[in-house]
Amino acid sequence: MSRRYDCSDPMERTRGIAEAVSAVRRGELIVLPTDTVYGVAADAFTPPAVTALLDAKGRGREMPPPVLVGSVRAATALVDDLGTYGQDLIDEFWPGALTLVCRANPNLMWDLGETKGTVAVRMPMHELAVELLKETGPLAVSSANLSGQAAARNAVDAEKMLGDAVSVYLDAGESGPGDPSTIVDLTGSIPRLLRAGAIPEYKIRTVVGVLLIEEDEPDGDGQDGLDAENESAEAPEAASRVELRKPSLSEGETTETPDAQPEPAPGTAGDVPDPQSEPAPRAAGDAPDPLPEDSAAPAGPSLTKDGESQPKNA
Repeated sequence: MSRRYDCSDPMERTRGIAEAVSAVRRGELIVLPTDTVYGVAADAFTPPAVTALLDAKGRGREMPPPVLVGSVRAATALVDDLGTYGQDLIDEFWPGALTLVCRANPNLMWDLGETKGTVAVRMPMHELAVELLKETGPLAVSSANLSGQAAARNAVDAEKMLGDAVSVYLDAGESGPGDPSTIVDLTGSIPRLLRAGAIPEYKIRTVVGVLLIEEDEPDGDGQDGLDAENESAEAPEAASRVELRKPSLSEGETTETPDAQPEPAPGTAGDVPDPQSEPAPRAAGDAPDPLPEDSAAPAGPSLTKDGESQPKNA
């Protein structure tokens, strides 16, 4: 039996987050708001829960879900290598609508599906989502919809599609404009744009310098604001048709020079979030985390650039 919590009410929000955390720890599914669309989520380190997520949407293991995190520290623990520009992109665009496809940390105990050794990871710009993620740790999250249908932009629509397959619905009203996150593959020597989205291509190029561009749209539903399933599964494979683009004074300028090498972009120093602010990913051999107490963090933190929660007057 599922329940929907009105998170516009402070007490209901607190109860809802506590129930969502408990549900995740039990291996159940929840629906949460994000800065793009609503997402259906499961504990990334509970394989049966990830399978239940894919089953609820009508997807297979060939479409592994991306992972949402509540801090930069959590993201870097999930990946084996951020590549040359990963930290620069994080410093510039996180929290926000940028999904990074990286080589996954091989020591982690998880099974997201047929990822080919990669993980698509993102830190959303949404206070409730980040507050929840700091309690649960990394969540496997896909857009809250049935495969082939439009992604839900509110909890009511999500519940109509997913029903009792989800235990807890966190209702925070309408989501953002619904633009999908921009997806960049960092597994190669040159960053590759897998999906254009909320962050424009030219802004990505101002950070990375040289960017491979897919000529064809990625396969998939086409309207899912969160999903990076196909992209994360196919990340190690070279694009059959790409073009190289360098930043220039003219936005439309391109150059077809496949042998070009990326110009290193200077990194920007960013604060490292408190490592205690979010449960650490579980490595092979670690004992599972104990069930949390039935409580949640105070409602309504304001979100800073590095994902730390501060008082409302910050």
